[in-house]
Amino acid sequence: MTIPRRLSPPLVPEATFRALCRARELIHDGYGEPLTVREMARQAGFSPYHFLREFQVAFGMTPRQYLTHVRMARAKELLARSGASVTATCFDVGFSSVGSFSSLFSKRTGRSPIQYHREIAPLVQVPAGLVRVYIPFCFFEHLGPATT
Repeated sequence: MTIPRRLSPPLVPEATFRALCRARELIHDGYGEPLTVREMARQAGFSPYHFLREFQVAFGMTPRQYLTHVRMARAKELLARSGASVTATCFDVGFSSVGSFSSLFSKRTGRSPIQYHREIAPLVQVPAGLVRVYIPFCFFEHLGPATT
């Protein structure tokens, strides 16, 4: 009995998919920088229009939508785990306008960034006294001590 390499037929050729993954890694590594579609396409070795089409076929969203998705995920993480202000978070994740960031964040999460921080941060932070008692040492070393 042989095991099939893929469960479904590839949507894009394998070499194209590898190049698109390089662009996706560029987004993950540089989400805080002003990335352009032209630069992402250049890194992947495509023309901008071909890159847009192939990226959407491979990942189900445009590069710009994917970049926004990564930035929003990182913003949620920062707001939940750190005491960074909304303004600092906005600029850290690559947005250039606090108003645009807050509006988009509210639209995507149903809460303003400050509401999100106030509601989620207490749920993800463990009081310092409980850290060594209830968290295995390997997690404690990986995550670092609690900030509260």
